[in-house]
Amino acid sequence: MVLNLVKDAIFMFLTGLSTCGNIFVLVNYIYMFGGSEKKPIHLVILIQLAFTNTLMLFSRGTLRTIASFGLRDLLGDIGCKTVVYLERVARGLSICTTSLLTVVQAISISPRASRWRRLQPRSAWHLLPLLVFLWILNSFISMNLPFYIKKGSNINSSEISTSGTYCYFLPQNLTIRWIFIALMVLRDAVFQGVMGGASSYMVFLLHKHHQQVLHLQTSKLLHRTPPEVRAAKSVLLLMLCFLFFYWADFLISLYTTFSLQKHPIAVSAQEFMTLGFSIFCPFVLLHRDRPLKQCTSLL
Repeated sequence: MVLNLVKDAIFMFLTGLSTCGNIFVLVNYIYMFGGSEKKPIHLVILIQLAFTNTLMLFSRGTLRTIASFGLRDLLGDIGCKTVVYLERVARGLSICTTSLLTVVQAISISPRASRWRRLQPRSAWHLLPLLVFLWILNSFISMNLPFYIKKGSNINSSEISTSGTYCYFLPQNLTIRWIFIALMVLRDAVFQGVMGGASSYMVFLLHKHHQQVLHLQTSKLLHRTPPEVRAAKSVLLLMLCFLFFYWADFLISLYTTFSLQKHPIAVSAQEFMTLGFSIFCPFVLLHRDRPLKQCTSLL
């Protein structure tokens, strides 16, 4: 009992703090985007990433809070369907947006004569159709969920539970289930592959840039890191953070799925890993982004 209270308190503290962090980052990026005449391309992606993280934390935090305090009448079937659906869409958008951010950053630091540089969007508004496509794609991949989710009090204990034992997945047609699982796996594999390729290309360019600096510049100028290099390092850090939490969540979920006995520590660890990127992302941005640092120093 005491252990559950401690876990709930830690979970609500982390989700509350990180939700505030994501909202702070989101508001400041929107302010910077609206206040600049030339709209920075990366800001549009970062705005979507912060919004996606906020949506993920809010949906999962809502279900966990309801389960912890026993507020069974707070959400009905429609509420369960909506919250779980938004959580799944936000989770898919997280990988897609992180992958897009990595690709755009890799293109932006490419040499001007490179073929990749030709793919760079001319303005931030050119990215909007792609971002809308990502929303449509992830909404479609998760469209089966509302048909198989019910409020916990409406079903018996033999059915499989999710999201803090409040909302449940009902048995569903195996063919439909495997079709949507295949779509999710394909989406994750494609976007992670693109992310890995773009990240490797960035590492190569950063290493090449470092070698050129060592040979051409004086020791006094070595400490002046170009903004695009700082941005590339920040994106690489975000990418590594995302991959760590994604694969840790995947491995722990495999263990809990095939384990004969559900270990509370493994279940809690999986829940933390699911939200890990959304929790740490705003603090990585606050640490690496100078404009955001200046905003925090004024508070």
